[in-house]
This record gives sequence, structure tokens and C-alpha cells, in this order.
Amino acid sequence: MDEHSDPRTDRATEAFLAHRNLLFTVAYEMLGSAADAEDALQETWLRWVRVDLAQVRDERAYLVRVVTRRALDRLRAVKRRKEAYVGPWLPEPLLTAPDVAEDVELAESVSMALMLVLETLSPTERAVFVLREVFDIGYDEIAAAVGRTPATVRQIAHRARRHVDARRPREVVHPAQVRAAVESFRRALETRDLQGLLDVLAPEVVLVSDGGGVKQAAPHPVRGAGKVARLIVEGLGRTGIALTSEPTEVNGNPALLLRVDGEVDGVVAVRVEDARITGLYYVRNPHKLTRIASETPLTLR
Repeated sequence: MDEHSDPRTDRATEAFLAHRNLLFTVAYEMLGSAADAEDALQETWLRWVRVDLAQVRDERAYLVRVVTRRALDRLRAVKRRKEAYVGPWLPEPLLTAPDVAEDVELAESVSMALMLVLETLSPTERAVFVLREVFDIGYDEIAAAVGRTPATVRQIAHRARRHVDARRPREVVHPAQVRAAVESFRRALETRDLQGLLDVLAPEVVLVSDGGGVKQAAPHPVRGAGKVARLIVEGLGRTGIALTSEPTEVNGNPALLLRVDGEVDGVVAVRVEDARITGLYYVRNPHKLTRIASETPLTLR
């Protein structure tokens, strides 16, 4: 977006930038990929600069509608791409500012655990759920964005909500409790402490690792505290690598940035319930680690 002397373009730029963080958040929650979200934003901008702003009553609503359409088109293409992905697919982790963690609703909506649940929805269900449940957009606006009637959108929203509620974490855990679990996991990880891992991992824990065919990763989710703990300890012992970890904030939630021999190896996000880790999400694919060096601003408004 280059600067122009044209007052109309200047006004369009100002309006777009005022809502840019919101538009990115909408696109990211629909797509799970920062790169694809940025592409959807670029397409939205190209559409926006051709609009007669005098005919737009609500710039925010209009822009949300456009970015939703662009993201929905892209989501259908991305879904086909994910089907050919090597190994398990995880959302692209984003380094986020502390204010995202303080906004409980926002932090839950972009958490790795919920983003994975959203992957089980159809593209239209995901768009409707995100717009209604996360951003509290009205049914008429959603209908205009997804090309359905308001009555149909209500039905889709009800079905999507029921589907997500059956799979999302049972309760929102306080960030301090998550940080405590992450710290216990970090200590056990760095010391190769099998019992320490077993103490912090819930019996039903699931480890999902995403290498994208570029980095080594488990080809399927690993289930159960014993299997996960042994995989971690034996893997570290076999390689003899110099592993270090540092606490960070990813997708609005406490996480760990792992380094091997000083080089970034991946990000571990967690799902915590009843003070123990029930989900470990390890992103190693280097193509998905481009947003962990600087904070990505997110917002629901």
C-alpha cells in the first residue's frame, strides 16, 4: 500500500489501517496461517481501494465482510493443501503481546487447542462460528459475508457451536496455572526427568508434532503420558543434543521456544486442564516459525 496524494486513496488507507488488526485476526482464525491471512488482507485491500466510500455506511462491517469472503475462498483451497500435508498439521504460531493473554476471550479464541478444533469444521461452519462466537457479528452481516440466508446461518451457527463445545477444553484455565504447568514441563524437559514429565502430563495427554516433511516429527499423534514422556526422554537421549527452552507467549497463551545448539528448533504450545497438560503441540516446520521473532497484534474489536 503506497502513499498517494489522492484524498480518496488516503481516506481508504486510513480506514483500512484503523481496522487492519481486526481483519488479520478474523482471517487468521479462519485460516490458521499468518501467510494466508496476509494474502487475504492484500486481496481485501485491492477490493477496498476500488470501492466508492460514499456508498459505505459501516466501513468496519464492510471490510469484515470482504475479508471473510476472501478468507473463505482461500480456506477451501487451503483445505485441499492440508490433505496433502506430510504428517499432522498445526496452526502457525504467533508471538503475541501480554495484552492478548489478558483478554481471556481473545486468548482462548486463538489458542492452539481451539484452533485445532476449528480445523474439524467445514469452511462455511468455521467462518460462521468465528464471526458469531468470537467476533459477535450479527446474523444478517454473516449471511451477507458467506452467501447464505440469515435463517440458514443460524442453523449453521448452532451446529458449529455444538460441535466445538463437545471438543473444546471444558473450562478456561487461569494463565498463572498454565504458566506453572509449562514451567514444570520445561524443568523436566531440560533435565530429561521422566518422572517429572509424568507428574505434569495428564494420563490422556496427546502430543502432536508438525515437521511438514522438512523436520523430523511423529507421523501421528502420540497418546498417553507414558508414551509421550518416554518419546521425549528417549529422543533427547538418543540425539545427545544441547536443548534449551525459554518461556514465551504464543497465540495469547504461555508456551516454550526450544533451541537446539542455540538455533530455534520449534515452539511448544500446551493445553492445560486441572493443572496438568492434556495437549502438547510442537511446531517444528521452519516455514511456520516466521512469526515468533516479533509480536503480531491481534484484536476482537
